[in-house]
Amino acid sequence: MIDFELTGPQCELRDGIREFVTRSVIPFEKDARNTSHGPTDELRCELNSLARDAGFLVPHVSTEWGGMGLNHVDTAIAFEAAGYSPLGPVALHCAAPDEGNMNLLEKVATQAQKERWLTPFAKADIRSCFCMTEPNGAGSDPSGMLTTAKSDGDDFVINGRKWLITGAKGASFTIIMADVTENGDGPTGPTMFIADMDTPGIEIERILDTLDTSFTGGHGVVALNDVRVPKENVLGAVGEGFRYVQVRLAPARLTHCMRWLGGAIRAHDIALDYARTRHAFGKPIGEHEGVGFMLADNEIDLHQSRLMIWWKGREVGKDSFGNRYFKEKSAGKRRWVIYEGAPEASKIPAEWHAWLHRTVDEPPLGERPDIPWEKPHIANPTGTAVAYRPGGSVFSNKERQKSGGDYQAWTPE
Repeated sequence: MIDFELTGPQCELRDGIREFVTRSVIPFEKDARNTSHGPTDELRCELNSLARDAGFLVPHVSTEWGGMGLNHVDTAIAFEAAGYSPLGPVALHCAAPDEGNMNLLEKVATQAQKERWLTPFAKADIRSCFCMTEPNGAGSDPSGMLTTAKSDGDDFVINGRKWLITGAKGASFTIIMADVTENGDGPTGPTMFIADMDTPGIEIERILDTLDTSFTGGHGVVALNDVRVPKENVLGAVGEGFRYVQVRLAPARLTHCMRWLGGAIRAHDIALDYARTRHAFGKPIGEHEGVGFMLADNEIDLHQSRLMIWWKGREVGKDSFGNRYFKEKSAGKRRWVIYEGAPEASKIPAEWHAWLHRTVDEPPLGERPDIPWEKPHIANPTGTAVAYRPGGSVFSNKERQKSGGDYQAWTPE
């Protein structure tokens, strides 16, 4: 049996982080350094310092590397509390992509790699990015990867192009997914590499304009042109990239849910406050049964989501390589993300939430110039997301998929 009653230490953890976020982090949401491409590194470092002083920095990292050493269920409690502000995970240094990269390095990296990169990383002295998603290749299906790596003496030479790379600008190092196509008599196949971002050949072409504003460094397009990476910087083993990527991505899908749950609770609290203070027809709108029904549905969805996350946290703790419970954790992403709408909170499935984070500044890198996209919109309170052609006609996601468009469900890596 699973006991859903929190222990005393778990309550202290939840309440402590929630109070820290409310008192110390939320006031920074209106700071000028919180830009359209996320908080600046100056603001991030200031928030990290506050979290460090409060004793809440890197709750997911083992104590060996300076973290709080929480298990997956306790991490869920901590991340939910942190997610009450978009800046909360940034402050605790547990936002994507850094949280997932720290987990990957702890589990897969060699001791030398940990000392070089994980030591300053877990201290929040540096941050990272994860170069997997491609404009024409790997996305939700990493087997479509087009980036290649070829053996050349003591190095691998990497060529490719990545996009929607969260945190690329200002990152100190990156983890690159590439397909080793030439390796002499050695193994080939999908492989992970660690590279410093100042390595010659790594170029941030531009920062994409997206609807998201909460990740330091924004979301960039990264070109990899003859990037030489020493063979000692292979993360794991050559040809084992798909195995190791589940070490990173499978738990990270769940931690996204943990943080988003905190954001959903914040949205619901805003909706509740609005329902109490907005009056119509002689009484607060929350006393009208239609609004009350929606608020009650929100409470049910939030509670269901929390229980599902706790259960999955317990299960993922049984399988450190993220294979056995991958389907269950992926299914967990389908829980509702709840957004505040006036006067009620609107419910949007997490897949639409991810889709709305896609770039909106132009047709994606000119791949489909025949389909001139404008910004996606929430078309109605049920959460239907559509995009409009300039003429005003609706071009739905289903229609786009039928036409062979470039749509990929995406979440910050």
